[in-house]
Amino acid sequence: MRMSGVAARLFRVVGVAGAAAVVGLAPARAQVTPNPNLNAQLLVAARQGDLGRVDSALARGAVPDSRNRVGKTALLMASEKGDLALAESLLRAGADPNLAAIDGVTPLMAACYGGHAAIVRRLLAAGARTDPLDRMKKPAMVYAAGQGHAEAVALLIDAGVDVDAPYEHRLTPLMWAAGQGQVEAVRLLLSRGAHTDLRDDRGLTAREIARGAGQLAVLPLLGG
Repeated sequence: MRMSGVAARLFRVVGVAGAAAVVGLAPARAQVTPNPNLNAQLLVAARQGDLGRVDSALARGAVPDSRNRVGKTALLMASEKGDLALAESLLRAGADPNLAAIDGVTPLMAACYGGHAAIVRRLLAAGARTDPLDRMKKPAMVYAAGQGHAEAVALLIDAGVDVDAPYEHRLTPLMWAAGQGQVEAVRLLLSRGAHTDLRDDRGLTAREIARGAGQLAVLPLLGG
C-alpha cells in the first residue's frame, strides 16, 4: 500500500505503531492507555476535596508531599479549604506541615487566613513552624490577625508567637487587626497583653492606624 506524504512522515517520526494509530490504520487493540500518575491523582482528589480518592492514591503509593505546578501540596489545599479530615489523612501519611508553595505560603498560613482553627491546631501539633514568611513577607500571625480570626490568633500565641512581634514596617499583630477593623482579634490581642503604645516605622500606633483607616469600631478598645 502506498502511503501519502503525511503518513510517511508520521512513520519516520513516531514509528509504525504510533503512525498507524494516528492515521487510523491500527486496530482498537493496538491503542494502549497509559497508567495514570498516582501523584497527579492525589493532587486532583485533594483539590476536589475527595477524601476517598486521596486515601486510595496514598494506599497505592502516591507521595504525600507531591506538588502541583505552583508548588501546592495536597496538605496546603486541604488547609485552604478547611478540610480537617483531609488534612488529618495526609498528616498521618507523613505529609510535611512546613512545605510551602512557590509563593512561600505554608499550610499554617493558609489555615490562618481562612480562620480554620481546628486545622491550625492540628498543624501546630504536627510541628508546623510559626515563623516562616511568604513572598509578601507575612507570617501566619499577620494573616490570622488581619483577617480577624481570634481563635487562630490565640492558638499562635499559645504556640509561642510574641503578641507584640513587629513584622514588616514594624507592624504588630494588634496594628494589623486594628487597621482592618477586626474587633474580636483586637480584643483577644489586648487580653493577651498586646501593647497599644508601640509604633510602626511611620511612627503610628495601632489606634492611629485604625483611625486613619476609618475603623471606628475598634477605637474604644484602643483607648479612644
